[in-house]
Amino acid sequence: MPVDAARTLLAWYNVHARALPWRTPPGAAEKPDPYRVWLSEIMLQQTTVAAVIPYFTRFTERWPTVEALAAEDDAEVMAAWAGLGYYSRVRNLIACARAVVAEHGGRFPQDESTLRALPGIGGYTAAAIAAIAFGRRAVVVDANVERVAARLFALPDPLPAARPKLRALVDSITPEARAGDFAQAMMDLGSAVCPPRSPRCMLCPLAFTCAARIEGEPERYPVKAAKRPKPRRKGVAYWLEAEGAVLLCRRPPKGMLGGMRALPGGDWGEEASPAPPIEAEWRPLGHVAHVFTHFALSLEVRGARVPARPAIEGEWWPVERIMDAGLPTLYARAAALGLTLPQEEPA
Repeated sequence: MPVDAARTLLAWYNVHARALPWRTPPGAAEKPDPYRVWLSEIMLQQTTVAAVIPYFTRFTERWPTVEALAAEDDAEVMAAWAGLGYYSRVRNLIACARAVVAEHGGRFPQDESTLRALPGIGGYTAAAIAAIAFGRRAVVVDANVERVAARLFALPDPLPAARPKLRALVDSITPEARAGDFAQAMMDLGSAVCPPRSPRCMLCPLAFTCAARIEGEPERYPVKAAKRPKPRRKGVAYWLEAEGAVLLCRRPPKGMLGGMRALPGGDWGEEASPAPPIEAEWRPLGHVAHVFTHFALSLEVRGARVPARPAIEGEWWPVERIMDAGLPTLYARAAALGLTLPQEEPA
C-alpha cells in the first residue's frame, strides 16, 4: 500500500467524520473524555451505533462521570442497560468503573497493558481507548476495520484464523500521529463506504490502492469460514399474576443475563420443563424465539392468575408498569405475552 494511504484517509475523515455523541470532531480544541470513550466502546461491542446512541445519552445524563457510575447501585445500572444485550458487559462495566475509582483515582490509565488489566477491557477496547482518548499509537481492529483491511490487501485467508494477519496489516498502515482519528476513520469508512454488501467504491478515498477493487470482487472479502449451526435449547417462563402485580425474580449473578430481572423459570436445555413457582391453572401463552451468541432459545411462556400473592421468593412488580422493570429483551418479549393472559378467571 502507498505510504500516503493514511494521510489520504485522514484527509477524507476531516470532511466526512460521523458526528457521534461520544466523539470529539477532528481538529477540535478539546480533548476526548476517556470516560465517554470507554463507555461508548463497551456499549458498541456487538451492538450497532443506532442502538447505542439513546443508551449512551441516558447513561451520560444520569451518570456524567465514572465516579457517579461507580457509586450507583448495581440494580439501577442493570435496569438502565436492559435491552442493550450481552449482559456480561454491564457487570464488567460496573466492576471497571469501581476499579478505575478505587485503583486509579477516577482516571483511566493511558497505556494498553494497564487498561487491559481492568474488568471487561480486552485487546481491542484497550487499543481503542489508548488511541482515541489519549492519542497513543495503537492498532485498533473492529469488524469494520477488519473488513476494510481485508479488502485493501485482498487477504485470501478465511476468518477467524486470519485475524492475526489482519492486525499486522492494519499495524503496517497505522500512523504515529492522529492514531485515534485514523482508527475512527477506518471505522467510518467501513460503515459508510465499505459495508459488507454493495461497497461504494466510487466514493472510497482508498479505491486507487484497494486490491479487492482492482480484482473486481470486493464483496468476496473478508473470506469467512463456513458457520456451524447453533445448538438449540428450550426453556419455560412463568407469568404469575396476583393483585395487579406479577412475580419477578433475579437471574443468577453469573451466566446468561446474570443479575437481571426475569420471569421465574428454570435452566435452559435440550428438553426443559421446570416446575412452576406454585400450583395453579397455567395457560400456554406462546413462545419467544431468541438467538444468543452460542445457541438459539425457544422460551415457552405460561401464565396464571391467583387471587392473593403467595408467600414465595421474588419481587412483585405492578403489571401496568412491567415495561419499566428493566427486563432484558428476552423477558420483555415474554412479558408482552404475559399481558395477553385473559382477564376472566379460569373455569
